[in-house]
Amino acid sequence: MKKVFLLFSFFSIAAFTVKAQDTVKTTPDAPLVIYGSVDTYYKYDFSDKGSQIPTSFASDHNSVSIGMIDLGLKKKVGKAAFVGELSFGPRGQSQSIPNGPDGDSFHIQNLYVSYDLTDKLNITGGYMATFIGYEVISPTGNFNYSTSYLFTNGPFQNPGVKLTYAFSDKVSLMAGIFNDTWNYYTSAKKVNTFGSQLFVSPVKGWTAYINLATGKTSGTEVDLTTAYQITDAFKLGLNGATYSAPDDGGGFSGVALYPQLAVSKVVTLGLRGEYFKTKKGALQTFGPPPGENVTAVTFTAAIKSGPLTFMPEIRLDHGSSESFLNHSGNPSKSAGQFVVAAVYAF
Repeated sequence: MKKVFLLFSFFSIAAFTVKAQDTVKTTPDAPLVIYGSVDTYYKYDFSDKGSQIPTSFASDHNSVSIGMIDLGLKKKVGKAAFVGELSFGPRGQSQSIPNGPDGDSFHIQNLYVSYDLTDKLNITGGYMATFIGYEVISPTGNFNYSTSYLFTNGPFQNPGVKLTYAFSDKVSLMAGIFNDTWNYYTSAKKVNTFGSQLFVSPVKGWTAYINLATGKTSGTEVDLTTAYQITDAFKLGLNGATYSAPDDGGGFSGVALYPQLAVSKVVTLGLRGEYFKTKKGALQTFGPPPGENVTAVTFTAAIKSGPLTFMPEIRLDHGSSESFLNHSGNPSKSAGQFVVAAVYAF
């Protein structure tokens, strides 16, 4: 009965939106917005033993390598809008669970449509970048080029349907139903993951998001993402999350702090300090062994020249267990790497 009600509700909304669209003055000449990025990098692992740190992307050792070309299209006419975004290259391909590193060389990052039911209420459906977490797939959306353990272990995309209500420009609430498995275009069996996000902006320059995603197949993650532009030069970000896998399959918890200081108009320095712990019984966590933890400190300099950002970066990870290798090939609690990346945004 619940399924019938949900389907009836969804199609009722769809019918309403089509009828409403007929009464809206459209502007067919509204511009099609094209956006994206191109990135390349060089990485060297200090142990000279290949890729030691098990987080997403930039996995090639001692090699001038490519990230991806990200190409997005979006347009809004009247109350209706769409977003389509594709990536080509290892950075997009490696996080594509349906395709994988041996599959297609492209990945759909976003593919969804949306409609403003009222001035305050919006409905969006399709394949959407996740609403959980501080970091994203595209390097233009992050300050650091390497990614956190929290990012790697959380969802990348959440296909589904969501409603967002803006109480004001300082408070909004989203709720939706999503596929039972993260990152897949189609559900394995059911659309039974519930997701919600509360957005608040207490003062100018301060934003906070409290996120929840929970489902029988996907597990439950609770996440806090917040950033405060304290001065024109200093910004502080924070991401904290805890995840419980289904069927008592473990999970993880962690917190990451992101201080950034603009030392000039073209140079910004930033740190990411992260503590990440896997829960006992964890089966598929990318990070330390079950029950162990790791502390990671990443220093990045962002040097801008128009749309191009040059990013030298040093990262040092230290774990509670000997899950890394040192230069001699022996087990070690520590790992480090140097990355220099170039990211062009358009």
